[in-house]
Amino acid sequence: MEIYETEEAQVEALKRWWKENGQATLIGLFLGVAIILGWNFWQEHKKTQAEQASTLYSELLQALTADKQESVQKLAERLKAEYPKTEYAAYGQLLLAKSKVQQGDLVQAKIILTAVSAETSAELSNVAKLRLVRLLLATGDYEQGLALINSVDPSTSNSFSGNYDELVGDLYVALDRLDQARSSYQKALESGYSSALLQTKIDDLTAPEKVAVQNTESGK
Repeated sequence: MEIYETEEAQVEALKRWWKENGQATLIGLFLGVAIILGWNFWQEHKKTQAEQASTLYSELLQALTADKQESVQKLAERLKAEYPKTEYAAYGQLLLAKSKVQQGDLVQAKIILTAVSAETSAELSNVAKLRLVRLLLATGDYEQGLALINSVDPSTSNSFSGNYDELVGDLYVALDRLDQARSSYQKALESGYSSALLQTKIDDLTAPEKVAVQNTESGK
């Protein structure tokens, strides 16, 4: 560090430094304060948006429980229009699709679920796709359901693989492709996935085989 012999020399050195660096220092200080204030404002804004969206979503849940379908439609549309960057908007659309199913409007439900599966996070996208496949199964669009599952990116759906495998089995059963159905159910089971009916489905497909083997053996 440079040592100054007199106080006057120190003052002169400080003046020179300020002349050379003062403007940049002020600009840097201003930018730093602006960034901090802007970040705090943005965080507060996001918190407020989430709280307002949460309140609206609660109203939507209540409307669905009370079977107020018109209110469900309006509230879901408000969530999507006013809070599109929150997950509540996507959750609202999932509830709207459920409402459409309850009304028997499966076409509109499919449109809503297709949009959610394309526009949201990986988790919500998979939830929407699973519900869409179940709709396709219910409406007899079995091949379309299989095609949709085959289009799913495994890297974004690992935690849902068992759900998809079980649905593939359901679709194959509907198509009377029972060997493939059994393989899909077994794949779901071996992955550690379980559901209330998975083992029953496997047993139902295995039972006819056991009867056939027993009949063959008894005829020997």
